[in-house]
Amino acid sequence: MTHSNGERTTLVLGGARSGKSRFAEKLVHETGLQKIYVATGAAHDDEMASRIAAHKDQRGPSWLTVEEQLELAAVLENECRQDRVVLVDCLTLWLSNLLFADKDIPAETARLCAVLKDLQGPCVFVSNEVGMGIVPENRLSRSFRDVQGRLNQDMAHRCQQVVFVAAGLPILLKPTSQPDIKL
Repeated sequence: MTHSNGERTTLVLGGARSGKSRFAEKLVHETGLQKIYVATGAAHDDEMASRIAAHKDQRGPSWLTVEEQLELAAVLENECRQDRVVLVDCLTLWLSNLLFADKDIPAETARLCAVLKDLQGPCVFVSNEVGMGIVPENRLSRSFRDVQGRLNQDMAHRCQQVVFVAAGLPILLKPTSQPDIKL
């Protein structure tokens, strides 16, 4: 990850248990900057509380953790600085939090995308690629898949670097040295 102007944002996509978070943490660690972990998940049950605790233990004491389930744009404006790197894990949980809090999802995602260009330090976002499977059977799941897909597209368009992780292996999607595909 580079630190020059305009080279500050990375989106890491992948499926569940693809290794995307581990890859993003490694990417952040390699910067040598102070590490800020923005956790969007909430412990609504014992199993999720155990997952959160395990993630904190795995990261260790060198990370500063900021927990925020809804106001992600504001946290980024406050936490992103040139002397630190911010990891947001993950956009998928943030989006589900917005959905269940009955927030205006298009407005909130637009707000998030709008702050990217003005971030004062490098930032890595983790998000699930949920649209690669079958069409969900219920309306809520289809709606979530649709808003997640739109958010991922919007973030990929605005981030300087996009990496897809499958089976723990990173695949660079952007930037690419390949010429534009044309008919």
